[in-house]
Amino acid sequence: MNTSSPIVRKGDLLIAEPYMGDTNFERSVVLVCEHNVGGTFGLVLNQLTDVHLGDIIDDVHSDLPLFVGGPVQQNTLHFIHRRPDLIDGSICVSDGVYWSGDFEQIKQAVNLGTLTERDVRFFIGYSGWNEGQLDGELVQKAWIISRTKADFLFDTPTSEFWREVLKRKGGEYKSIAHYPVDPRLN
Repeated sequence: MNTSSPIVRKGDLLIAEPYMGDTNFERSVVLVCEHNVGGTFGLVLNQLTDVHLGDIIDDVHSDLPLFVGGPVQQNTLHFIHRRPDLIDGSICVSDGVYWSGDFEQIKQAVNLGTLTERDVRFFIGYSGWNEGQLDGELVQKAWIISRTKADFLFDTPTSEFWREVLKRKGGEYKSIAHYPVDPRLN
């Protein structure tokens, strides 16, 4: 039996298996922002909250939505974007997707309307795995690995993201995309 796990890279998407059993990640898609021997840092792309950026940052006047980035340190704010031309210090995660950068520039661009929901996503908390933890979950087949482009990531409706990522992956994954949330209801 092969117990080696697939190789995870920065920029990969971790797609939760349909019946993972972890409520923190049910039907989630996690963008891997950093992966090294010490562990993995990622952000859940499709867990929208009813809180807006302007609700938590006093000098931001915006109704940009906040997402739950994961169960770790939910008192922290993170962001991804596709506008490194506006934000110094951005870290390239994958083709056209950037993480972090100068937050003062972010706030200014949001307030001016030059950075919109089509270009940036904000997250409360993050998803994190210690050394070897994610590898163990991959061996258990808790996650499906995929990649995507910035256009798909920022333009796909949040409510359809998990399903659409699987459909784009093709093959057997297209049918997984149609699995019910609760198989007893099938």
